[in-house]
Amino acid sequence: PTKPSHFELINLENKMKSKFVDITNLKKLKKVFLNFKPDYVFHLAAQSLVKKSYKEPLLTYHSNAIGTQNIMECLKELKNNCIAIIITSDKSYKNLEIKRGYKEDDMLGGVDPYSSSKASAELIIQTYFKSYLVNKKNIRIGIARAGNVIGGGDWSEDRLIPDCMKSWAQNKKVLIRSPNSTRPWQHVLDALYGYIKLSIYLKKNSKLNGQAFNFGPSLNSNYKVIDVLKLAKKFWNKVNWKIINKRKIFYESNLLKLNSSKAKKTLKWNCNLSFRETVYFVTDWYKHFYLKKKNMYNFSIKQIDLYCQKIK
Repeated sequence: PTKPSHFELINLENKMKSKFVDITNLKKLKKVFLNFKPDYVFHLAAQSLVKKSYKEPLLTYHSNAIGTQNIMECLKELKNNCIAIIITSDKSYKNLEIKRGYKEDDMLGGVDPYSSSKASAELIIQTYFKSYLVNKKNIRIGIARAGNVIGGGDWSEDRLIPDCMKSWAQNKKVLIRSPNSTRPWQHVLDALYGYIKLSIYLKKNSKLNGQAFNFGPSLNSNYKVIDVLKLAKKFWNKVNWKIINKRKIFYESNLLKLNSSKAKKTLKWNCNLSFRETVYFVTDWYKHFYLKKKNMYNFSIKQIDLYCQKIK
């Protein structure tokens, strides 16, 4: 399959309590909140692709802005204590094409429907926080912004890593449009470590309530697409590519870096994986998936264990 579900692949439904619900359906969502009475909420559900946002702007706004509003609406009515981490995006910032990293209090906005939907979500979160939640003692809110997150189990269209892996699995060369595009790549485990850390600090410290935090690699660790490919080739001999000169059909912002010094200082958070380790973790996951396909649960756990050892 082109888009295997990681959830099904590792048989997670037998290891946890789960419920699938459309976040744009407020009635159903409220039921889930009432039944689960969550101690923690991590909101990551979204339409997350820029190209798709041009094709389906309504779906994108519905999912990203109204979906987030529905989550806030549910939190507003919760009676139990709950810590909520709302994950938006680095694309929430209005891209001024500046060289420095964006800080948490920089201006929000977006040209493409995806970025704009995420900036809209941020405004909704702030409105709900200030209007309903700021004096609600049982709810605390943290906002997390990250971008260019890579890792195993991603099968999205028009993303560098999934495109590469699908081609290489079929012994094909992957077609590369912008080899010199630089991005602040970070591994999904580094981002998740940040979100979890934020939830722990938020529980301990009410002063962090309603604050936003950036999670990204240090400002000097931007690597080109071609760097990712060359490094992946060291870990998997199937890696091959062909550079094509193709005009961009839609606007996509250039380099957007985050300044994560607030998370480093306040939450003692850092990216623990170097660029080399990040590419190794990602390549190794897909290599294992395509060559062995067996027991991805154990393999994924092994990567998480390795990561946890690094934190220690």
